[in-house]
Amino acid sequence: MEAQPRIGVYICHCGTNISANVDVEQVAEFAATLPGVVKARHYLYMCSDPGQALIRQDIEEQGLNRVVVASCSPTMHEPTFRGVTRDGGINPYFLQMANVREQCSWVHTDREEATEKAKALVASAVAKAALLEPLEEREVGVTPGAVVIGGGVAGMAAALDVADAGFPVYLVEKSDRLGGRVANLNRVFPTLESVAELLGPLIERVQDHPNVTVLLNAQVTGVEGYVGNFTVEVR
Repeated sequence: MEAQPRIGVYICHCGTNISANVDVEQVAEFAATLPGVVKARHYLYMCSDPGQALIRQDIEEQGLNRVVVASCSPTMHEPTFRGVTRDGGINPYFLQMANVREQCSWVHTDREEATEKAKALVASAVAKAALLEPLEEREVGVTPGAVVIGGGVAGMAAALDVADAGFPVYLVEKSDRLGGRVANLNRVFPTLESVAELLGPLIERVQDHPNVTVLLNAQVTGVEGYVGNFTVEVR
């Protein structure tokens, strides 16, 4: 039988980036009243070594099996806190983060309203944390190739970048020629360079590249699969 959620909630001050506009103490007190929460703290920098140590300590002493961190964007420190949960003996995917900096403190000037919004974000994260299931990382095979949709300047540049890296590329263009909308122009701003002089060498590079297959008069009609194993249907 799966254990009942025992959630720890950690509110980061982020120096004054969060605490300047959010009453972090009030948010922590609110979090402590939420279902499944057995520990709620606020700390100056949760991502610091002492902050991480607090989480590991609570995992051990409070028997936590879920962790919620209300701090900056997950793009900054999600790997950090996944590592903390892993070190504490919890599946790293039993972590849920709430962004109360970029999505709250930084975009509000009214402290009371920002605090209420932070509470809502934390409540949402706690509710989600209670429903998280353990995941295991695994390696999967990757198809070493790419499909680029659209044969305009951007599409051709992208195709060449991938092809130059040594991977096969299918460049799918719905019309009967490469160049996209730029091909309808005479000159381009701000250099006023001739479109013919710009596109000619680029198209030639694409057509002559051994790793690029150009499909003209073609349209993508279906995409299935996942990262590394997409199947693209072209008509």
